[in-house]
Amino acid sequence: MSGTIRSNIKPGISVSIVLKQDQRSGKLTQGVVKDILTNSSSHPHGIKVRLTTGEVGRVKEIEA
Repeated sequence: MSGTIRSNIKPGISVSIVLKQDQRSGKLTQGVVKDILTNSSSHPHGIKVRLTTGEVGRVKEIEA
C-alpha cells in the first residue's frame, strides 16, 4: 500500500518512515502511527506522521 495517500494510514498501524535527518541516506525507521500530521489527502513524498516513540517522518512503506 502506498504511503502517499492519507486514507491508507490510520493510527495504530505499523509503518516505515524516513526521518528528516535520514532523507539523504533513505534510512527507514519502523514504528506505530500515533498521529497523522499531513492534512491533505495525498502528498508526493509521503504522508507525515508521528510515531508512538515521538519520532516524526514521512511514510514510505505500510507494513502488512
